[in-house]
Amino acid sequence: MEQLAPVVAELGPTNTGKTWRAIERMLEHDSGMLGLPLRLLAREVYDRVTARVGEARVALVTGEEKRVPPHPSYWVCTVEAMPVGLPVDFLAVDEIQLCAHRERGHVFTDRLLHARGRRETWFLGAESMRPALSALVPGVTFRRSERLSQLRGFGACSLKSLPPRSAVVAFSTDRVYELAHALRELRGGVAVVLGSLSPRTRNAQVALYQAGEVQYLVATDAIGMGLNLDLERIAFASLSKFDGFEQRPLAVDELGQIAGRAGRHVKDGAFGTLTSAPALAPRVVASIEAHRFPAVERLVWRSAELDFSSPGALLDSLSAAPGQALFWRVERADDFDALKALASDDEVARLATTPERVALLWEVCRVPDFRKDLLGEHLRTLREVFLQLAGGDGQLRQDWLRQKVAPLDDLSGDLHVLTSRLEAIRTWTYISNRHAWVADAASWQGKTRAIEDALGDALHQRLVERFVQRSAQAARRRRATAPAKVASGPFAQLARLVDSGPDAEAFVQRVVEACSEALNVDALGRISLKGEAVGRLVKGQDRLKPGVALVDADAWNGGQRARLERRLAACARDLLSSAMGGFPAEALSAEGRAAPLRALAWRFAQGLGIAPKDAALLEQVGLLDEDSRRKLEGLGVREGARFLLVEAATTSVAFERRAMLTALFEGLPRPPGVPVAAVVGRDVMGGRDARAYGYEWLGPVAVRVDALERIHSALPDARRLGQVFDALGVEAAARAAVVKHAPRPRWPGDPRGP
Repeated sequence: MEQLAPVVAELGPTNTGKTWRAIERMLEHDSGMLGLPLRLLAREVYDRVTARVGEARVALVTGEEKRVPPHPSYWVCTVEAMPVGLPVDFLAVDEIQLCAHRERGHVFTDRLLHARGRRETWFLGAESMRPALSALVPGVTFRRSERLSQLRGFGACSLKSLPPRSAVVAFSTDRVYELAHALRELRGGVAVVLGSLSPRTRNAQVALYQAGEVQYLVATDAIGMGLNLDLERIAFASLSKFDGFEQRPLAVDELGQIAGRAGRHVKDGAFGTLTSAPALAPRVVASIEAHRFPAVERLVWRSAELDFSSPGALLDSLSAAPGQALFWRVERADDFDALKALASDDEVARLATTPERVALLWEVCRVPDFRKDLLGEHLRTLREVFLQLAGGDGQLRQDWLRQKVAPLDDLSGDLHVLTSRLEAIRTWTYISNRHAWVADAASWQGKTRAIEDALGDALHQRLVERFVQRSAQAARRRRATAPAKVASGPFAQLARLVDSGPDAEAFVQRVVEACSEALNVDALGRISLKGEAVGRLVKGQDRLKPGVALVDADAWNGGQRARLERRLAACARDLLSSAMGGFPAEALSAEGRAAPLRALAWRFAQGLGIAPKDAALLEQVGLLDEDSRRKLEGLGVREGARFLLVEAATTSVAFERRAMLTALFEGLPRPPGVPVAAVVGRDVMGGRDARAYGYEWLGPVAVRVDALERIHSALPDARRLGQVFDALGVEAAARAAVVKHAPRPRWPGDPRGP
């Protein structure tokens, strides 16, 4: 494949900051895409990016969740869901060593071969991928990432001797629940993380742990793929797992990936086993401590050249042998197995007779099997989906969808029942996101997501009741006899969760999941969701960095508080972007940009999209290259008589946001009538910085920038405007300030002229 842009391979062990650096680098570009190995990790990264740039500029795309604003700059996706045909400046794929994964590897290999950014591409992963990358990506630049902290083996310990801030890792749901029960009895509350949990359930559980509400975590190997947790110790409860084919020992690099979750940033971590599990061999311990693992010798591969002339031809093309020794054809994949089974069905074969129908059959077979132990039921669902789509009007019957979805809207049952329903509804969430398949797809997406969210909340509550709540109740009983010892501990906050029940958690989730348009910010910076107060903006270190505060911070436990504050931080970034007219000042100020462009971006950031035309500014404009000029013009930058401005920063909404941020930072009420009035007097402005509010002094009055530019365009001798205002007075000047049909300012060099 022709290499269109530099390719960087950032390789190294866990806790090196690779993903963080990729995020930072992406935000230095105008557009970008991150491919991540888990939807849980994709959601975590999405939360981190939106807290930096706001939700209006970031899309989240996984198989079951799509949050796509009208004009996103950045895309955070699972690797399978990456819209690789979408042109972006920067593209990165995380955990690229998963090219060797038996079931998913062919997707990662495809991204390695074909996914590229226009300006830059990064592959992040283990050092073991260096030989394969050297062979497959000519000219790749390698960067070695060093771990920020030490990782040491501790041998073995019992559950009873396990210290706080530890995680126990098992490889089946039943074993996780068994260990969680035992730890709860020994040590108090425990949080649980499973790959089958919905993102909101997983986040709620992790939040309990991260906030110190509980001191222990029991998890599957889902924590091994980049989830950032405050862990000091990892203890393996087993050294083998069932991988869908067989029960097999974990490879040393798999153990290292999980063990590497211990220790965070510069804090050292430790790993070992429970005394009930086999001990780690000394050579394995040494390899994990030194981060030395065998090189990946073969990548799992599947042909991307598919033949849709018939189901048999498609199966043959999917079974094609790779053309080089470095690739290993995928042994087994759910979509291939489903196609093979359905191709032998008489009714399916009768309909799958054209390339379009065969392509449709393949798309249906690629619906994930979230309930791995129910293959027969999954196949029956896929068969019925195809028959309806191919044999009817091209869409699924509404009555059939209701029949399948309605029984899942049930919050009764134990952990296993709720987990089973949660896995089942994920199928229908995925299907509802195929817009062509479902009439009124948006409505069905809302229904399935609401059911998934309700099941996720119920599952979280059951987990709390089973593995936390009893311990919290015991803690409260202990407080009755020894309040001084326990009242300030983690269970003091946890008791509030027990008292508030699922309603508080449901409210938190509504806020976290709300789109940017759903959160209302009033003129005083108060933030609400459908009339319910959530928080408010507070003064930050400058106008560009407002802080946020919850309405009643003590009403939430630590995990809930952290999630609410993150969501409000993203809301604040959206508000700042709105005030700036959507101008991406952070990206244009990054290292690697031309110096004049960076200087102008900084001026626009300080002026929230409006920069006075002084000598320094004009000098920087004169130094811009043609590419930078086109970039600024595309962003709506225009030159007026007195200002260089972002056109969208002079709308009524943008001026309102500017006034709010300025008054907040000044700690003073905004001047009366600002920013609605086009012209105000000195008595109204009261000594405040008029330019900060988007006004400019002209004689005895301050004129809003957009009105001033229209006046300059309409009156031939703009230098005498101050005298005009003196003679006419403020009221007449205000009428003059809204001159209609005045020419719009243009970007310098525009052949249409100013």
